[in-house]
Amino acid sequence: MPLVASNVIQQHLIDPEVCIRCNTCEAICPVKAITHDARNYVVDAGKCDLCMACIAPCPTGSIDNWRSMLRASAYTVEAQLLWDELPVELDPGRLAELVATDVSPSAAPVASTLPDVAQHTATEPALQASNYGASVPPWSAAHAYTNLYGPKAQQKSIRARVAGNVRVTGIGQEYDTHHIVLDFGAMPFPVLEGQSIGVVPPGVDAQGRAHHARQYSVASARNGERAGYNNLALTVKRVLQDHQGQPVRGVASNYLCDLQVGASVEVIGPFGASFLMPNHPRSSIVMICTGTGSAPMRAMTEWRRRLRQSEKFDGGKLMLFFGARSQQELPYFGPLQKLPRDFIDINFAFSRTPGQPKRYVQDLMRERAADLGVLLADPDSYFYVCGLKSMEEGVLLALRDVAQQAGLSWDSVGAALQAQGRLHLETY
Repeated sequence: MPLVASNVIQQHLIDPEVCIRCNTCEAICPVKAITHDARNYVVDAGKCDLCMACIAPCPTGSIDNWRSMLRASAYTVEAQLLWDELPVELDPGRLAELVATDVSPSAAPVASTLPDVAQHTATEPALQASNYGASVPPWSAAHAYTNLYGPKAQQKSIRARVAGNVRVTGIGQEYDTHHIVLDFGAMPFPVLEGQSIGVVPPGVDAQGRAHHARQYSVASARNGERAGYNNLALTVKRVLQDHQGQPVRGVASNYLCDLQVGASVEVIGPFGASFLMPNHPRSSIVMICTGTGSAPMRAMTEWRRRLRQSEKFDGGKLMLFFGARSQQELPYFGPLQKLPRDFIDINFAFSRTPGQPKRYVQDLMRERAADLGVLLADPDSYFYVCGLKSMEEGVLLALRDVAQQAGLSWDSVGAALQAQGRLHLETY
């Protein structure tokens, strides 16, 4: 039975051994209590209000960890950033002794350890992912297997063989994106569209510690990149700049993009049990993405394309809103052009085309408001958003505008999208 005292807190912690650094928790935290550095994601005890918004969306369960601590002795952000594993639970007897001898004011809050960061107030952005993004899958989604391989699983990892590595963007170093096929041979590794895997780069970091896994969304259908084979595909962009535009060489992305056919790769996972497509064939799917956020959308599109080959298939509508800086930077541009228009309604947005005004996916969504309004009102329609974090609020605002233009109450529609697993947000 946990000790209950006014000077004891249940401190929320993230397990660094299991975390795949997908940024889901930080993106969804409504009070900005979660932050990260180049290695770890951590929780600021001075900000965390135990709202639990981050628990269900976490694909690995690394977020669901707690320690009974003296309020005055909570682990700081700086301490957590140095962890390679979670600290052991404090012995209940020892905790009781500390509680009995603690002289700190019991009502004193835990001080925030993040300097120069604004504290949470009641004034927040009008549309937050945590208020609209679903943490439950569509009702008809297939069962997803998760965490079959990983640090806390029975088997720590699995080896896959590189069966293919093809560039899928135009020539240009700054947007070098590859389609990589990994084959698992006879080892079980079941995945669904919308799930992800972790790739563990070989070697160690600057501190001499083994590299942690990097997350990549699966870009192939559930029965394999090559139908009937135990393989999957990834869409990987070579990282040569950080978010500030400074030169950097991404450890995992460059490792993967440079792999030769026949090479062996260490993999963990699979991960994700909510960003899943509906299995019901008459469900409509709206896919909104930028760059390599196209990976799960390609997977969903390919599975629907294979189902469509059946004479009895009667499928719902597919709509794709795909954004990139230019046509040359957009993965799979050529293959997408060859898909039949009566199968998928494709809308491209390019923000850096010379001589043309900037256009973003939310601009295209407003242009197609009449069609999207019908789908928002349809309980058998599902919306998926994947790509850069910066697109998230713009897409939500566009959906709100579409709803209002269709005479729908956005408050009602937004609540239904989340509760019914119809709006899924995966941004980074």
